[in-house]
Amino acid sequence: MNARGLRAVLAADPDVGAGNVLATVLAHGADPDGPGLIFDTPVDGRPAEHPFTLGELNTMVDARAAWLHERGIRRRDPVAVWATAAADIVLSFLALTRIGAIPALMNGKMAPEIAAEYLRRLRARGVLADAAHAELLAGHDLSSPGYGMTAELLGEPAELGQGDPAAAPPHYRHHQDDPVSITHTSGTTGVPKAVLHSHRTIFEATRHLLTMPQAQGTNRILNVLPIPHTATILMVNQVLGNRAQMLCLSEQDGETVLDAIERWRPEAVYGFAVTWAGLARFDLAQRSVDSVRMWFNTGDCAHETHIRRLVAVGSREVVTREGRRRVPGSHFIDGLGSSEMGHNGFHVTHTIDSDHYGRRIGRPYKFAEVAVLDDDGGELPAGRVGRLGFRSPTLSPGYWNDSVTTHRARVGGWYLTGDLVHRDEAGNYYHVDRSPDAGGGDGFYTALSEERILAALPDVLDCTVVITDEDGAVHTDVLLELDPHAEADTDRTEAVRAALGERVGATLRRVGTISQDDVPLTVTGKVRKFLLRHEPVHKVRI
Repeated sequence: MNARGLRAVLAADPDVGAGNVLATVLAHGADPDGPGLIFDTPVDGRPAEHPFTLGELNTMVDARAAWLHERGIRRRDPVAVWATAAADIVLSFLALTRIGAIPALMNGKMAPEIAAEYLRRLRARGVLADAAHAELLAGHDLSSPGYGMTAELLGEPAELGQGDPAAAPPHYRHHQDDPVSITHTSGTTGVPKAVLHSHRTIFEATRHLLTMPQAQGTNRILNVLPIPHTATILMVNQVLGNRAQMLCLSEQDGETVLDAIERWRPEAVYGFAVTWAGLARFDLAQRSVDSVRMWFNTGDCAHETHIRRLVAVGSREVVTREGRRRVPGSHFIDGLGSSEMGHNGFHVTHTIDSDHYGRRIGRPYKFAEVAVLDDDGGELPAGRVGRLGFRSPTLSPGYWNDSVTTHRARVGGWYLTGDLVHRDEAGNYYHVDRSPDAGGGDGFYTALSEERILAALPDVLDCTVVITDEDGAVHTDVLLELDPHAEADTDRTEAVRAALGERVGATLRRVGTISQDDVPLTVTGKVRKFLLRHEPVHKVRI
């Protein structure tokens, strides 16, 4: 069966979901010698970037399923995976879901004390941790008080490859409502929330995309999304269904990503906004990135200045009177998504000719419903900023072992994403801030302020705005990361004030310069503005 026919069959299959895509693709006649997955580290005796076939991938998953089953892991057992290598995380996910267990994927950059508390709240049956992370857990109490449970260290994820694929148990038959993954939020204010997804929810966006024409550039994808994130699970399912090639990177910093683009020559790169900011620090015109046709962003929406640097390189296909042809300049698909949403809720496309910026996140996908809400859940008209309400078959059922937080995040049938947005009369949506980061009342938005500063000051690579309300007065502090060639001693206070606008500019207290490493980040690269509010900005080097 060719890829186009397989996509249609998968989209119509009522039993396929996030827990059985690999097996279902093979059952529907996909060539076992076709593309499986590619990892950036050695796996099972094969070198880094070895292109595993679909059949090889299936055997590797069977071996790991047998190893887990031999050690007593069964359906509904939550098993945490804490590792760095993409192969360890992805293959463990595929093996655990094959036997009906629930993989709980943890970001490798989580602080050990937070990881231990997260595991206690998870009430995990066991933990798969590579050597570095097992050492970090040493000495930490992993028991769950009141439940008589202690998470058992099962072994290193790489050990699972020693299992006998012939001894693998029968594939678990998933119901659409069965839990298949637990990922977590970025943890901007403390211990991350554990986000549950089912066989259905985490596949519904893929099912929709399988009914659509396959996007250009998606036959050869470089995945630079955080590997333990819901977004990587989505990408694994998507490329297996599309019969495409995908290289999974274990690290997502700009230099690592740029080196991989030059070496592996992808047509599409999928990542978070923090990676685009990292790439913007390089002169891309001097690097070999011409293979890229598409950049796809999820999580927080990206900044205009970073997008413009990316779409200026590469090429894309356009339709003209003379037929299809390649033109200079790639395209960038932006949006807004989260683990809870199960996929980007919005989409907007930028090219080298775009002028629709201003933090526009576009329009919702056809599978999603959205609304701008007031604090009581009432819908607001166009032009009014409010809370983003989201409904979709992709939406998470809730937070694992935390029904209180699950229900607090819902009002009037809407899930509250934690974002502040507005829409225009044409139905386009714009993102202005995260609710926890906004301060000082209506109109004081940190993300929108950062967008304005970056657009107005070309020698600023990135910036962080913190707005606080102290003793009844609003204060705005700005941290600038300068281009290496910029004049570091130049006073940019008045330029920043003008960029912020009259109302926010009047509250400007301090403008400082920082390095990339000075700002506290979450495990997914978000700025922990919560910490900066409680650790005054003047204590950060300025």
